[in-house]
Amino acid sequence: MRSAEIFRISGVIALLHVVMPLLGVLTGHYISSILGHVAVMAAGGLLIMLGGHMMFSSFRRGSSGSLYEMSIWGTLLFGLSVSVDSFSVGVSLGMFQTSLMVTIVAFGLAGGAMSVMGLVLGQRVGATIGEYGEAIGGAILLTFGILFLLP
Repeated sequence: MRSAEIFRISGVIALLHVVMPLLGVLTGHYISSILGHVAVMAAGGLLIMLGGHMMFSSFRRGSSGSLYEMSIWGTLLFGLSVSVDSFSVGVSLGMFQTSLMVTIVAFGLAGGAMSVMGLVLGQRVGATIGEYGEAIGGAILLTFGILFLLP
């Protein structure tokens, strides 16, 4: 994969990692203003479900297709598919009244940087690490969800 393709894909992912949690945080703020303390329980439940789903799906997938010569629509669809979980996390963070600017900048920078590293590393190491990476991320979200539910 050429460097230009890596940066194009990573740029789309970074942009969507700003937009999706932004929408999630705004939704979370709204839910929090309506539900109050119940929002904390809902946020914990969302993180537990999202983390569990990530862990479960990381071991059930077959091999993924190649990213070579992806069209702009394919790039957008790929970026959306790897960014959609940040909406759910954004909802959870929004329920806790987190800083909007810090949240979206952190998601965008982390999403873009990690996609560059992942695409470059993926060329060298292979697809096996990706499955374990998603499982580890799911375990982290699951742990945060459990911690939200504890008194």
